Amino acid sequence: MLSIALSWLLGSAAQGQQPAARSSAVNPGKEPAASSAARHWADSVFRTLSPEQRIAQLIFVRAYSNQGAAHVREVTRLVRDKHVGGLVFFQGGPVRQASLTNYYQRLAKVPLFVSIDGEWGLGMRLDSVISFPRQLQLGAVQDSSLIYRMGVAVGEQCRRMGIQINFAPVVDINNNPENPVINDRSFGENKYRVARWGIQYMQGMQRMGILACAKHFPGHGDTNTDSHKALPTINKSMAQLHALELYPFQQMVRAGVAAVMVAHLDIPAIDKRPHRPTSLSYKNVTGLLKGELGFTGIVFTDALGMQGVAGYFTHGQASVEALRAGNDALLLPQDVDESITAVRAAIGKGILRQSEIDARVKKILMAKYAAGLSQWEPVETAHLVEDLNSHTAALKDSLCRASFTALRNENNMLPLRAEKKEKLACLIIGTAGNHPLVQELKKYRSVDAYYFSGGTYAAGAALADRLKKGYDRVIVAVTGYSRYPAHNYGISQPEVQLVKQLTQEMPSVAVAFGNPYAIRNFCEAPALLAAYEDDATMSRIAASVIFGKTDPRGRLPVTVCPGLPSGKGLTDFASYRGYLPYVPPEKLGMNPALLKEVDSIARDGIARGAYPGCVILGVRDGRIFYQKAFGTFSYTDKRPMTTETVFDLASVTKICATTLSCMRLYDEGALRLDKTLGDYLPWLRGTDKARLTIKNVMLHQAGFIPDFPYRELLLTDDRQPNTDIFHTVRDSAYSVRVAENMYMRKDYEDTLKAEIRDSKLNHRPGYVYSDIDFQLMGYIVEEITGLRLDEYVRKTFYGPIGMISTGFLPRERYPPDEIAPTECEKEFRMQCLRGDVHDPRAAMFGGVAGHAGLFSTAYDLGMLMQMLLNGGSWNGRQYIKPGTIKLFTDYSTSLSRRGIGFDKPEKDRSGDPSPYPSAKCSDQTFGHTGYTGTCVWVDPQYRFTYVFLSNRVNPDGGANLKLSHMDIRGKIQDAFYTAMGR
Repeated sequence: MLSIALSWLLGSAAQGQQPAARSSAVNPGKEPAASSAARHWADSVFRTLSPEQRIAQLIFVRAYSNQGAAHVREVTRLVRDKHVGGLVFFQGGPVRQASLTNYYQRLAKVPLFVSIDGEWGLGMRLDSVISFPRQLQLGAVQDSSLIYRMGVAVGEQCRRMGIQINFAPVVDINNNPENPVINDRSFGENKYRVARWGIQYMQGMQRMGILACAKHFPGHGDTNTDSHKALPTINKSMAQLHALELYPFQQMVRAGVAAVMVAHLDIPAIDKRPHRPTSLSYKNVTGLLKGELGFTGIVFTDALGMQGVAGYFTHGQASVEALRAGNDALLLPQDVDESITAVRAAIGKGILRQSEIDARVKKILMAKYAAGLSQWEPVETAHLVEDLNSHTAALKDSLCRASFTALRNENNMLPLRAEKKEKLACLIIGTAGNHPLVQELKKYRSVDAYYFSGGTYAAGAALADRLKKGYDRVIVAVTGYSRYPAHNYGISQPEVQLVKQLTQEMPSVAVAFGNPYAIRNFCEAPALLAAYEDDATMSRIAASVIFGKTDPRGRLPVTVCPGLPSGKGLTDFASYRGYLPYVPPEKLGMNPALLKEVDSIARDGIARGAYPGCVILGVRDGRIFYQKAFGTFSYTDKRPMTTETVFDLASVTKICATTLSCMRLYDEGALRLDKTLGDYLPWLRGTDKARLTIKNVMLHQAGFIPDFPYRELLLTDDRQPNTDIFHTVRDSAYSVRVAENMYMRKDYEDTLKAEIRDSKLNHRPGYVYSDIDFQLMGYIVEEITGLRLDEYVRKTFYGPIGMISTGFLPRERYPPDEIAPTECEKEFRMQCLRGDVHDPRAAMFGGVAGHAGLFSTAYDLGMLMQMLLNGGSWNGRQYIKPGTIKLFTDYSTSLSRRGIGFDKPEKDRSGDPSPYPSAKCSDQTFGHTGYTGTCVWVDPQYRFTYVFLSNRVNPDGGANLKLSHMDIRGKIQDAFYTAMGR
């Protein structure tokens, strides 16, 4: 409603002009009730203002939240004594700015318009706020809905901060690579892309009730002068301007943008007067923008203190000329007092008419009403930073993935294979050390890091010689360079020479982490990637593209070399598909609109406290059609869950580690299902467990109890850990890590195994789900292979397939803050678990067990399940025979629904209100669930894999049963089938 009201109010307030065509269905000929109230409020406020105060309402002044008391006193004076109409906030912090906003608003006679330059979100100005990508990177994105979502997210940020106007988007067409001020602030050089992306961004913000502002009219993209420092000249004809620069503004006006900012440019084709900036030109503002383009919203000058204006107009004259030109609002005049005095004098001399000033004041006041300022409420500072960042990280990740661009891939050099045995180096150019790319690459395979920043030609040549002699391949990352073209973006000639030498003389991959224009220095690199931004997010995505885990989807928004024009981008590394590519769901015959039900179910689970966060993956025909993260890491850690989050899989370990290993050993003839436990485990010989068959053990019908009462063994009478068994410091005797600062006596593992050996069996035939079954199967894998279970599955499956995240003991590979937390145990370990296995039995065996202990991302589980759907093959390598997969995944007993190791759907789901695992899956489906809130299901009939990972046990453990009671996992699974048309 705010955007509709704003559209009507601004149009009807414009000095008798009829509004241009709008995107809303409001009839401009009939005044809505909201505008009648706005007029009444604006008129009543207007009548309280003196002539000087009316002028001041058109002035916006600079405000910071990171400067001292003197600055605050000056802004206070301008607000309280001069009654300026608005503030433009610059650098500072969220809470400080919110506090100052509340302070200034309470001082103001008329509510202040609060504005900001938030082109890539509030992180552009405020510390502690995650920034979205800059607009040139957004220009590489091909999915317009992502740009709209960013506009909504930025609008939400502004609204939460008490900001009503965001001076964005930039819709200048950057067709001059040497532009020193616009450059990567533009969506690119294609006028259609600039216009379309600008509209998406604008509509997203205005949906949230925030006034968007298209800038810098009539187009600042083809300049090589910074208007902050001088007055740029553009020598183009009007025909040329209409054909290019004006196009995005024309489209923005038609789409209903609320405001336009006018640039300080010298364009003789518009106004021939020398040194007449377009911001002070009647022909430009009133004739071209308001007249020809029909714009009726708020017209802002660019900052009047910039030298493009201030170098020619002083003592308030710039403000006078700006109002004469037709601007509605004066941004950041050099001197507010002089400006008010000069405008008042111009009215007295007849240079300006009072009626014109009054009309603009009422226009501003009506816009303030439309923005909700007639009922201003203070900004709540509690949880402010958390709220501002609540959706930022996940959306930023999506935008970065969608923008990453592959430009060259000669001889199919990419993607690299994680399992290939070759010496790999990573050379970081422009950064002295500790670049995040190195750690990301090491998640895939061993890599040696080298750094070169500011060195000499001789040092570069020596380093190149060392790399050529010592390595088979090198990844060259150009980092740390400037956003702007001065001094070749800060890249030295020795650095350029080193990149060229390596990319020409040895197998190399070059990655530009920053402004893509800098790629002109090494255009001929045979394998070339554009990462657009030098941060941890793009480093992670770069590594995933290099090793084939992610498909590059972006296209160049600008021409960087003759052979690399705007629109260039490789999107298919068809030579090696060792990963799961993403495709739009409609390409797989699925209805995208129906997939929104998945979002709704997932969010409902969070809202009702079933889990703090989750990640959901849907794969069909080997391609991802759905991959999203929801919620936060925990109810206290408000960082958003991401698709890269690593989860404790709990009993999913049984199929993704132990059963897979058994299938492989079955193929090799090393394991037989009709053999017994006593055949493989010598320590069970002579017991009643020795005669139990492997098949019955894997079907959970061998007679084991579900678990043994370990707490009685390990805890004292007052429920504290027994200090004879556990120590807080690791040493040679107490070496088994159970949790943070908690180590178990190594020889106590024998006691625990004895408990299994001596446990009572139920000799009556039947199905009893037991963790002991699969703990024993893990021991059998280790007995046969001579390797610990984690080592065997890593070498046999996870490493060769490229499953970087999947494995036991995740803290050896990942920092804890990348792992979803599980339970905050109130006894036994008495701490919040994060990266230590949740299952107590697995923890007491060092975190590696056949029934629990595996951790993974959803994506990597998807690859493993796709291998099974492929008949046991992946990337041309056979891991398990197709017949073995069928044997283990079919129904295998009359006593239960189970397969051998795998869980399966109930055999009769008719009439069941909560059919397991879902109502619509086929009987061919196989998979497993996990106690921590996880599941993975594979349906061969529909070539479909479904992964759901959550941490529902955080923080209170198994007491929270809402995930099951609400049947969230099953409902999501059925929603996917519905989208398939099932």
